[in-house]
Amino acid sequence: MTSNLVENYFRMDKLPHIWCPGCGHGIITRAVIKAIDELKLDKNKVCIVSGIGCSSRAPGYLDFNTLHTTHGRALAFATGLKHANPGLEIIVITGDGDSSAIGGNHLIHAARRNIGITTVVYNNNIYGMTGGQYSPTTPTGDKGTTAPYGNIDKGFDICNLSQAAGATYTARATVYHAQLLTKLIKNGINNKGFSIIDAVSVCPTYYGRKNKKGDAVKMMEWLKENAVNVTAAAKLPKEKLEGKFLIGELYNNPQPEYTEEYKKIIESFKRG
Repeated sequence: MTSNLVENYFRMDKLPHIWCPGCGHGIITRAVIKAIDELKLDKNKVCIVSGIGCSSRAPGYLDFNTLHTTHGRALAFATGLKHANPGLEIIVITGDGDSSAIGGNHLIHAARRNIGITTVVYNNNIYGMTGGQYSPTTPTGDKGTTAPYGNIDKGFDICNLSQAAGATYTARATVYHAQLLTKLIKNGINNKGFSIIDAVSVCPTYYGRKNKKGDAVKMMEWLKENAVNVTAAAKLPKEKLEGKFLIGELYNNPQPEYTEEYKKIIESFKRG
């Protein structure tokens, strides 16, 4: 029951939240909490870390060990936490700008190390909190306050970027596909190494309005119509996938986890 999730995992005195009407971030936050609940994780052994942005407000509402850090540095702080206490389950909540712009180098190296952190990217294709600037995932041609005539940059595919850097689990779902999103977050937590889940959200206030995408319902319908599960995509001809994007488990290749390998070095010194 949703009410039980709120009572068990939220700081009730911090509610109501400040997200705009129609924002998809609440759906993603519920998926994170539902994944934790279904895995029956010990709340005292879960630490949720965020940077700065609309998404990064979430830990303020969540009743866990939480850390609200500086812009783009969530993964750097999370790396320190995992080193200091490898027994903690570290979940990073971050936005597309927070993780792949100012935080891009931290993302690359966390993936390269394959450190045991699960990163959930609240990807709404825009800097929502600071006024609608275009981000590294804003589609080419779309507008932002810093691209009033259209963005000419090519957008990052966060999952491909992370996989190339060394992440051992990558996945994507949307706020329309909420059950799939919960499942993928659970899989990411169960992966011992670095996991990243690209949670495609909606921002009707800045991205939607600026690009005439319609209200939140219209934006959710667009996600429904344009997302293709990777299993179904494998059976479709190339022309059927034109203009679509993939969701589901994109990459799963377990490798030795960083803190476990580091522990082996320490143990070898103890043995002399």
